[in-house]
Amino acid sequence: MSDQNGGAVLLEAVHNQVKKVQTTSLDLSFNELMDMYEEGELIIDPEYQRAFRWSEAKESRFIESLVLGMPIPPIFVIEQEEGKYELIDGLQRLSSYFHFRGKLVLDAFDRKIAKGDLLELTDCDIVNELDGRRHDDLPTAIQIRLKRHFIRVEVIGKDSDQRLRYHMFKRLNTGGETLSEQEIRNCTVRLLDGGAKFMKFLGELSALETFRSCTDTLTDEAKQERFDQELVLRYFAFKNNRGAYRHDVSDFMTDYMEAITDSATGQTFAYDEERAAFTKTFQILANTLGEKAFGWVNKNGTLVRGFAVYHYEAFTLGLQTALSRIDPANTVQTDRLRTVFENIKADQSFIAITTGGGRNSRGALDNRINFVEQRIPQDV
Repeated sequence: MSDQNGGAVLLEAVHNQVKKVQTTSLDLSFNELMDMYEEGELIIDPEYQRAFRWSEAKESRFIESLVLGMPIPPIFVIEQEEGKYELIDGLQRLSSYFHFRGKLVLDAFDRKIAKGDLLELTDCDIVNELDGRRHDDLPTAIQIRLKRHFIRVEVIGKDSDQRLRYHMFKRLNTGGETLSEQEIRNCTVRLLDGGAKFMKFLGELSALETFRSCTDTLTDEAKQERFDQELVLRYFAFKNNRGAYRHDVSDFMTDYMEAITDSATGQTFAYDEERAAFTKTFQILANTLGEKAFGWVNKNGTLVRGFAVYHYEAFTLGLQTALSRIDPANTVQTDRLRTVFENIKADQSFIAITTGGGRNSRGALDNRINFVEQRIPQDV
């Protein structure tokens, strides 16, 4: 193919994709956005609310920037069928303004803000005189300046191709607060046609009492960053697509999630069957080892509480071939399995393949899963 012909083909390919994205740029005042938020026309989904992390000092310095008329990056929204906007990028900025005006509602496990709670400015580093002030304490001229401060709003049209909307969000980098890999997945997957359902599914399973009891040692920070939901995704990705795994776990999980939530791939996900298998897996682990399910044997030979991801993979996936012959309510089976699991964790060979670095290869993964699988008795 000549360079000329190749260039024509490339231009046509680009043009075809460009036609699939419909975007509009609007300049809206913060007061207009606040009114839309209160009327339910601007949606900040709970998944995004939990990712609101700016400290009051950071919020305050943002308000200070608005007071000084400094330029700020645009926010991105998706147009919904009924004409409402759903925020996909810009949470920290909008939430800070809503908090300052007493309109923000936030119900996260580590921070709660009720409507009417007013941000008191602190640690302003340009106009120190703003410290200690709330919105109503400001001179009228400054209040009006804040209300009229405009921000560019990039609207991704409802008729845009969903897959391009998805990839557009993945590539956004507007200088906001850094999100964890799973928080980014939670935000982006909703842009694919099966994403909202799958995201809800992950949240549902991560809230199971049995799962929570087995992962009780996860830190609050890990839970805030949705590591618990990432563990649920990790289970399904390895359970159903281990053959595609090479080395990068994060990309592997993202690729799997994209495949089962994008109808264009033709891949399906049997929600009822997968829910039943996951639920039974954690019933067994909760009834046998509980909070020590993913702990390890220390130098004194004692099984301790804790969370080791290699143990998580080994036991959750190693159990799969035995699920049909295990009854979580059978105490005789449970007692026997508890002894089997404890012996596995104390086995020096198992310790060797679940400690140290360099254990993310496909071979190492298979070894630790097979170790558990092969030691569960056939007559259990």
